[in-house]
Amino acid sequence: MTWTVIMCPEFATWYEKQDRAVQKRLSAYLMHLSQLGPALGRPLVDTLKTSRYGQLKELRAQCQGKPWRILFAFDPCRRAILLCGGDKTGNKRFYSIYIRLAEARFYRHLLALRSER
Repeated sequence: MTWTVIMCPEFATWYEKQDRAVQKRLSAYLMHLSQLGPALGRPLVDTLKTSRYGQLKELRAQCQGKPWRILFAFDPCRRAILLCGGDKTGNKRFYSIYIRLAEARFYRHLLALRSER
């Protein structure tokens, strides 16, 4: 079974701005996510425990020797929505900044889903 992986608009914009080498490497990690879905676990995926959403997770990627993270969640339709990402090298506030950003985007996504029903 394959899992649907979608991008929020801000993530899509961010992803398109990355150079081709980074896009190619991140795509390989995203392929694992689409193949295994919620069964993909450590060391590639871990739950972000400080989030108010229990389903907020990070995909851990290595690109060009640097630790990249993609924050995502599974929505009620069982799709993985990619919320934000970046190179966390040297950024001690990475999680405090990016978790808030991902939560806001996921909340907006959930509201849009509710209005569709």
